[in-house]
Amino acid sequence: MSAMTPREIIRRTLEFEGPERVGRTFPPAPDLLGVTCTAQTHATAWAEVGDGRWERLDEWGNTWHRADPTSKGEVKKGVLDSLDDFEGYRFPDHSKPEDYEVVKKARADHPDKWLMGLVPGFAFNIARKMRRLDLYLMDLVSEPEKVARIHDAVDVMVADMIRNYAAAGADSIFFLEDWGTQQNLMISPKLWRKEFFPRYRKLCGIASDCGIKVFMHSCGYNAAIVPGIMEAGVSLLQFDQPDLYGIDNLAAFQERGKITFWCPVDIQLTLQTRDERIIRAKAE
Repeated sequence: MSAMTPREIIRRTLEFEGPERVGRTFPPAPDLLGVTCTAQTHATAWAEVGDGRWERLDEWGNTWHRADPTSKGEVKKGVLDSLDDFEGYRFPDHSKPEDYEVVKKARADHPDKWLMGLVPGFAFNIARKMRRLDLYLMDLVSEPEKVARIHDAVDVMVADMIRNYAAAGADSIFFLEDWGTQQNLMISPKLWRKEFFPRYRKLCGIASDCGIKVFMHSCGYNAAIVPGIMEAGVSLLQFDQPDLYGIDNLAAFQERGKITFWCPVDIQLTLQTRDERIIRAKAE
């Protein structure tokens, strides 16, 4: 029987203190539990709109579409037709402690689990959907001051979430922000450092002051900004495509500081083979 609770195993993993086994996230007994708040947003359910097409609104009011009833879809129309529309926009309110009662209940029901408060993203992941990715990438270069105002508002909202998750008993937040293509970042490392690094550092600092960790998911090849992400204070990176980096390169990042990697076998190159022998060998 394990002498360490799942919560202790994850804590020791993050602190490089020699847990008795590898942390795990798969059934029947995952060590981590994700929780979300109940703040009211603009989100609606998927609805068929004709000709086999489906649409929904996400939490920010962006219109998503898909061509079948099973895919995740993509943003068809951002909630902001122009950057000037931001003047009249109101974000969902994540500041109310009562919206985090579900987190308190999860803490009481699972005292031995590592509890992650789910955050939909930092500035990049949220703002790029509000304008749609192609327009947003142009905005970053052509209208940096207007984009920064949107980012500032996102930072305030995320800070509210961090403080409320911590007060409700979460051990970390977990946010999603896909930065890369298969070969490189979607923006220059110089622009990331100027516009986004200070925001990461500020929000990670708030989390640290509240006594919780920051976990980040990011798909694509993001090697150019991993050192900056570490410097900002992210404790764990969840990569579904570890083979884009290679295990030796991931290990090299750990020689620079305490960064933990949470990875399955590669979801594009390994799982897709459906070959148990290959999957088992890669896991080993």
